[in-house]
Amino acid sequence: MKLEVCVDSIAGLNAAVVGGADRIELCSCLAMGGLTPSVGLMELAAKAPIPVYAMIRPRGGNFIFSPQEVDQMKREIDAVRNTNLAGVVLGANQHSNALDAKLLENLIDHSDELGLTLHRVIDLAPDLVEATETAVDLGYERILSSGGAHKAFDGIENLAAMHHTAAGRLSVMPGSGINAQTAPDILQAADFTEIHAGCGSTYPQDQTLLDFGFEAAGEKKTDENQVRLLKTILLDLSQTTLDH
Repeated sequence: MKLEVCVDSIAGLNAAVVGGADRIELCSCLAMGGLTPSVGLMELAAKAPIPVYAMIRPRGGNFIFSPQEVDQMKREIDAVRNTNLAGVVLGANQHSNALDAKLLENLIDHSDELGLTLHRVIDLAPDLVEATETAVDLGYERILSSGGAHKAFDGIENLAAMHHTAAGRLSVMPGSGINAQTAPDILQAADFTEIHAGCGSTYPQDQTLLDFGFEAAGEKKTDENQVRLLKTILLDLSQTTLDH
């Protein structure tokens, strides 16, 4: 059972590694669902002892991209390749919210030899099972999804259906709101092989920085102890499954 942790800073990456994460999703601006990380952060992340996949998302908002934004995304994919990271996390949809298979095929071709994760744009799709089949056809390794709900716990039934549809052709990785309390129930819904979590904790904030807008209220930082706790739970669940 693998644990992927999303981080948006070098401190967060270090905490995730020390806590026992198996893979990193590298982003900027996690508060907006994750955007493309800086080249500098990619270069530092390349030194990590575990695989690092970089988010490729040029801005917040919807996932319908202009030709210039597609060009930007390709340049960002090139940066991932040039810094020797393991893969990319990317997605796009149409006005109907169905996956934009034509654009994704273009981006995936440009990502040649890099690992591929489809991000939570799939949670906007009108038919998650159909979208899972599209992801399989496109050649993704895995889908990060909350089952179309705001939190994975509320999308358990859809996640199980997606997992059944994938039938081992790719991994369906539950994500959003996963922590030590919710993970056991989510992982009992199907024989998932990996999960995605933020493992963040709030921290004391500087009111002056908040007043200037240099910091957002309620921000979280990746917590090494939260990573370690969740990883321990996954190991225990895996052992219990093997014992039975």
